Amino acid sequence: MSSNDTLKVAVIGGDGTGPEVVTEGVKVLEAVAKLEGFQVETKDFDYGGDRYLATGEILPEGAFDELAKFDSILLGAIGHPDVAPGILERGLLLQMRFDFDQYINLRPVKLYPGVETPLANRKPEDIDFVVVRENTEDMYAGIGGYLKKGTPDEVATQTAVYTRKGCERCIRWAFEYTRKRDKKKQLTLVAKTNVLTYGHDLWWRTFQDVAKEYPDIKTDYNHVDACCMWMVKNPDYYDVIVTTNMFGDIITDLAGILQGGMGVAAGGNINPEPGGTSMFEPMGGSAPKYTGKNVINPIATISAVAMLLEQAGQKSAADRVIKAIMAVTGTKMKSQAAGKMGYGTREVGDLVVEHLDA
Repeated sequence: MSSNDTLKVAVIGGDGTGPEVVTEGVKVLEAVAKLEGFQVETKDFDYGGDRYLATGEILPEGAFDELAKFDSILLGAIGHPDVAPGILERGLLLQMRFDFDQYINLRPVKLYPGVETPLANRKPEDIDFVVVRENTEDMYAGIGGYLKKGTPDEVATQTAVYTRKGCERCIRWAFEYTRKRDKKKQLTLVAKTNVLTYGHDLWWRTFQDVAKEYPDIKTDYNHVDACCMWMVKNPDYYDVIVTTNMFGDIITDLAGILQGGMGVAAGGNINPEPGGTSMFEPMGGSAPKYTGKNVINPIATISAVAMLLEQAGQKSAADRVIKAIMAVTGTKMKSQAAGKMGYGTREVGDLVVEHLDA
């Protein structure tokens, strides 16, 4: 946190229903800060599709210097029906990850009480693990190109990049997180060493080297395809997974469905270094068809607020938010689907606030 116990948060509502869910997240953030006795300072930024369509720029000059003054960023959603796919994602989301060196993508996979999972006979205690995804390398580094583009002989290359530094800092953070989480104390590396014999061999060797420093942590390995099977068959097996950028992107969507859908899944793009700026967001999209209807589910965004608080060192506040979410999903909401919750977006936010001091 910033000096004088003030948590400074940049708020980017983004596109579609993003501003609606972020409003509820900020509502909960301010309420829990009051209960826990610390100060919160927020500032809104209008980055997203509307700004891009109006000005032609995704982020104005000096945007990163301005955002770097904040402890954390709370993002609603990015995705505008009038902007071609990829433009906002690359120009905002990926640019943030790279420029702020947010090398950890953290995805808690937790089934809340009252939330339906497509897995038969599974309860909240069966689905409670975390995926740690490397967030700045792999295919997302953007190295590649075309030869003879637009002809029958066209060649396209997309190069996956892995560095020892990138692998090691992510793996080491995952070991530390597994120790701090203090549950099964089991860390599973997910890769594809039998086919991706260079980059993933580097991951494997680095994992083995770092593991020697953590004798209290049990280690395991899954090929990514096997992980997808076991995640469905035996989700209760996992404690913490550490994986590459590309595979992490894929398996966390599967994990999101297991925990009840993207309406409840939250994630963090984290720079763990002192003074680093991290960004937290719901995993669902901007859902433009629901914009302004007060029907979108804010639970994922409120969960992202809990992650933001924990990363900021306010664990008591984070725990209070998670406890309130669990009370609301378990005893109040009829469904997590948009328009079927039994309450509107604003009302769900109010319910979480009401349960913060329960």
